[in-house]
Amino acid sequence: MLEDRDFAQFIARIKQKTDIDLSQYKEAQMKRRLTTLRMKHGYQTFDEYWKAIEQNRTMLNEFLDRMTINVSEFWRNPSRWEVLQKRFFPEMLAASNRLKVWSAACSTGEEPYTLAMILSELSALQRSSLLATDLDSNVLQKAMEGSYLERSLRDVPQVCRQKYFKQAEGAYLISDSLKQFIQFKQQNLLHDTFDGSFDLIVCRNVMIYFTEEAKHLLYHKFSNALKPGGLLFVGSTEQIFSPAQYGFETADTFFYRRV
Repeated sequence: MLEDRDFAQFIARIKQKTDIDLSQYKEAQMKRRLTTLRMKHGYQTFDEYWKAIEQNRTMLNEFLDRMTINVSEFWRNPSRWEVLQKRFFPEMLAASNRLKVWSAACSTGEEPYTLAMILSELSALQRSSLLATDLDSNVLQKAMEGSYLERSLRDVPQVCRQKYFKQAEGAYLISDSLKQFIQFKQQNLLHDTFDGSFDLIVCRNVMIYFTEEAKHLLYHKFSNALKPGGLLFVGSTEQIFSPAQYGFETADTFFYRRV
């Protein structure tokens, strides 16, 4: 079909220009999202839309924003963060003088700041390195600014809300005492190589948008990036079936330990 060829050519051009491989995302969801964006600007084909993107950096940035999934909040699924705070982090801190933690696909920063708050409450932030990465440079900029609406804070414990946020002009600003301990960096999970020897990798509510082949690749990459005994913490809809094929064992619900 002409329409299928049009979209396939668009995917190939995007990969060549940005190194982003849209074929590794679930096609129906991605195509629906991008078709809505294309039609919003009045383009009948992806070929027309591509030519517009080529000529207009603002439209390219808008495309990248729409392509990536940026839904986040602090302490998302609080019971799972409680397991990390009360069980896994104390275990890690008892076994190591310094923790190496990575928030992969960190979006607008709620996840790495949640990690930083928990580590601070455990008096361990200064002996931890915290990396936060995302494909989208725009959301990384928002993360570094650290300004949030109240709805993002609905699950933040009251003691942390008082200690790590300052209210200003209808927004909540994250404390500089947390910001200074987080390194934000742009990264393409599917394309880029990873650093290694992490104690904890948090990658939540991202895998659901990838094909099975892309998930398989990423789980292997995450496993290789963890030190033996290190943990991968995934989202509430992302249970790993047959974790042993990636060198993992189940440590708790949505936590997988590298064997």
